Amino acid sequence: MNGRPKYSRGARSVEETKKRGISLSAWRDARAIMWRYRKRLAIGLGVMIVNRLAGLVLPGSSKFLIDDVIGAGRSELLLPLAAAVGAATLVQAGSSFALGQILGVAAQRAITEMRKTVQTHVTQLPTSYFDNTKSGVLISRIMTDADGIRNLVGTGLVRMVGGLVTASIGLVVLFALNWQLTLMMLVVLGTFGIGMAVAFKKLRPHFRERGKINAEVTGRLGEGLGGIRVIKAYRAERGERLVFAKGVHRLFRNIATAITGISAIQAFTTVIMGAIGVIMIIVGGRAMAAETMTLGDFVMYVFFSGLVAAPLVSIAEIGTQISEAFAGLDRIHEVHQEATEQDDDASRETIGSVRGEVTFSDVHFGYEAGTPVIKGVSFVAPAGSTTALVGSSGSGKSTLTSLVMAFNRPQQGEVSLDGRDLSTLKLREYRSLLGVVLQENFLFDGTIAENISFAKPHATEQEIEEAARVANAHDFIMAFDDGYEAIIGERGVKLSGGQRQRVSIARAVLADPAILILDEATSSLDSESEALIQDGLRSLRHGRTTFVIAHRLSTIRSADQILVVEDGRIVERGTHAQLLSQRGRYRDLYDRQYQLEHDLFINPGEDPTAAEEESEAVPVRAVDVRQL
Repeated sequence: MNGRPKYSRGARSVEETKKRGISLSAWRDARAIMWRYRKRLAIGLGVMIVNRLAGLVLPGSSKFLIDDVIGAGRSELLLPLAAAVGAATLVQAGSSFALGQILGVAAQRAITEMRKTVQTHVTQLPTSYFDNTKSGVLISRIMTDADGIRNLVGTGLVRMVGGLVTASIGLVVLFALNWQLTLMMLVVLGTFGIGMAVAFKKLRPHFRERGKINAEVTGRLGEGLGGIRVIKAYRAERGERLVFAKGVHRLFRNIATAITGISAIQAFTTVIMGAIGVIMIIVGGRAMAAETMTLGDFVMYVFFSGLVAAPLVSIAEIGTQISEAFAGLDRIHEVHQEATEQDDDASRETIGSVRGEVTFSDVHFGYEAGTPVIKGVSFVAPAGSTTALVGSSGSGKSTLTSLVMAFNRPQQGEVSLDGRDLSTLKLREYRSLLGVVLQENFLFDGTIAENISFAKPHATEQEIEEAARVANAHDFIMAFDDGYEAIIGERGVKLSGGQRQRVSIARAVLADPAILILDEATSSLDSESEALIQDGLRSLRHGRTTFVIAHRLSTIRSADQILVVEDGRIVERGTHAQLLSQRGRYRDLYDRQYQLEHDLFINPGEDPTAAEEESEAVPVRAVDVRQL
């Protein structure tokens, strides 16, 4: 099959990222989130202000303790001061706890809702998106990026606002105590603010790139763990170790650069704090020597200077977290921009009752522009009939069934159901008519019963067992200690290939579809199990429009029509007997496959046509036509 284009819409270079910074979409999403939780944020801000005001009591009491209690000997003020400080401490403790409950819970609720929203959107994206996007990237978007919004709805943003309120009150007090000293301190803090703005402008692209690198590393790690048997079989542990090491070292370099920047900010912060201390010692010392400030005034000034400087210092921490939150929102927005399969369902027609006739009318399709895969295919699959698709690997068979399942849309021509174009029908309703058994069917980590009832979650135990019997799966299931409640592991790893296939067939049986897709459904089975399942499949196909992709030509003799597909075109069509008599491409494929089987296992040199009837009664090892 032709290669598909790499998904590049959301993948931007580091240079582009650095130029862009925080996008307008991230700002809009952030505002929308904060507006949604505005009540909790308002309450949290109020509690934060109470918390910060209570924190002013202790530094404010220092002047009275030094100047009045100690200096003036007014010992009667000692207990009231102590009581005020104690009460303020209790208020601080209570408000801190309340903040955790009000904003912490709100943040987790926001994260949960964001994850649900992103996961819902991702599952509705077209299959072409998943073909070109690693699962690790999507997991990172859903789990890691969504987690960053805790700093918008949680205590991060409120702490910043509360700190600025406290700093504003502190500045008023500082100006009242010594305006000259305060002006000097503001010049130093202004320098600090400019330095912080420059630093975060340079660090922000690293936060964005970190999410991308982390998603790539996570995706590759998931692939490696999922394919651990292949890795071990080919002794590729060292290669995987090197690939993973390269990824985590890229992540390390990114984090190390960010740590270096944050460390520089912290060092710069220390220098600024030291400069403020030097200014206070010189200017404040001279003011006390000139008796324009008392010792209590100076101590109080020192305390309030800390209250003003602390919020600016905490920007290094909070600013980093908020920058990461915006970067995550930006990446999530890129996913949300992708159109889903159901975007136009509201304007599409309801399907209603169906007969099941599927028609291809001059269908053209390609995964890449200018590289067609399907070239002007036309045929009719009557309701209740079986249509088999045969041909060499890469001829377009799977793409045709993908068009039937509406995983892809024709670029020209039309695929219709009972005379109605699929593109005009509600996609979710149409998919409810489908049943699929693929060559490599995916099973989920859970019980056998859960996997069989995947398409019909509320099926009864009797319905599940009946479906399993049709698929010749009941006997091996009951051989497990837990029967239908046996856990099969991730991707059904505890089952053999044939057992997984039979569970998948049982799943399709239980779905009771109007249109059935069988992509080499018996490829993983031994001859005895295949013979038993073919009876079940014939029963399943009865009354359903069925499409069968087959490489074992002996399995499709009963098909109502066989389409021979080569290079994206139908080169022959007819029944098994008709195509054999035409002595064309199908006869060539059949003769070569049949002859190879007999050369290997029965009597070399026997005429395949003469022995055809006999071969139906003699089980032989099937040979895949793709190997010819």
